[in-house]
Amino acid sequence: MAVNTSAEAPIPVGEVSRLIGGWIDRLGAVWVEGQITQLSRRPGAGVVFLTLRDPSYDISVGVTCYRQVFDAVADVVSEGARVVVYCKPEWYARRGQLSLRAAEIRPVGVGELLARLEQLKKTLAREGLFALERKKPLPFLPQLIGLVCGRASAAERDVLENARHRWPAVRFEVRNVAVQGVHAVPQVVQAVKELDAVDEVDVIVVARGGGSVEDLLPFSDEQLVRAVAACRTPVVSAIGHEPDNPLLDHVADLRASTPTDAAKKVVPDVGEEYERVRLLRDRARRCVEALLDREERGLGHALARPAIQDPHRMIDGRAEEVTALLERGRRSLRHQLDRADSELTHTRARVVALSPAATLKRGYAVLQRADGHAVRAPGEVEAGEELRARVSEGEFTVRVDA
Repeated sequence: MAVNTSAEAPIPVGEVSRLIGGWIDRLGAVWVEGQITQLSRRPGAGVVFLTLRDPSYDISVGVTCYRQVFDAVADVVSEGARVVVYCKPEWYARRGQLSLRAAEIRPVGVGELLARLEQLKKTLAREGLFALERKKPLPFLPQLIGLVCGRASAAERDVLENARHRWPAVRFEVRNVAVQGVHAVPQVVQAVKELDAVDEVDVIVVARGGGSVEDLLPFSDEQLVRAVAACRTPVVSAIGHEPDNPLLDHVADLRASTPTDAAKKVVPDVGEEYERVRLLRDRARRCVEALLDREERGLGHALARPAIQDPHRMIDGRAEEVTALLERGRRSLRHQLDRADSELTHTRARVVALSPAATLKRGYAVLQRADGHAVRAPGEVEAGEELRARVSEGEFTVRVDA
């Protein structure tokens, strides 16, 4: 319920604390899960103090319980253990402090943890975070590798030494973080985000040596899995724990069985690459030599052909054919002309023989009236009419006798 206040009508601190306590009392008893980070058991004291922390969000709450409540699980619960607590929130009005009063504490067993991880794995898989099409390919030769690992750890040494042995020029951007415990998740997430923001980093390796299921829980945290899934830089999971795979192995773009294996998969071996280059160079040389030999043989065969040995032979042969065809054409044309001349001579002779001039040369004459029409019958002329007589050598005038 809201409280009406103003600068002129404030309420005392004690009243605010009392109201907060009233609101918290309404929450009632709840079951809370977390990890024990601090444990205080003073000899002779009837109350045990501990701090319950949420490793995913880096939030802690103080817990108090009677000694007999804690003694029931004292043999299996210690700092770093995950527990489920049935408790009631309490507000200490004088100090303005929230705490939880535990009535029962239950340790979270490995089987229960694995069951929860399996359920989380199915949930994330349904969202597509583990899909193969989301995985990014690793660069062939990364220039700068981001490494997230424990400080001065064997995992860091294995990755650095093996990578530099394989490719001496490789460079690393190392982020040392806690790899187990309550601070592991936020530190690993922060380191991954920092390296992903560096444009020069080509690949990120998250490395840790082996450990128990509880030690590897940070690498199955949902917050870390989502952070890795959101990376634009390829991420390699190098958690050295074969029997159980943390969820980081499924969301990473590549899984390595150990940090040493990660170095082998991320960085090529300079000796192997040199040998591969040598083999490829030899193969290329053999291919070029085989090509040159084949072309040389083809050139030799081409040069041995008659057309190349005596290039004018074909021209000479074609010249003879052209000469023969030309001569044949001339003979054919001459024959055609001779035949046409003979036909023309015969035609001319017939024309001459049938022409009026030839008839006139034989002594005939053609009578023409004054209008130029030839006289063909006696009835066409009248007595005394003058006619023109054409003969072979000229013409003269004649008169019709009655």
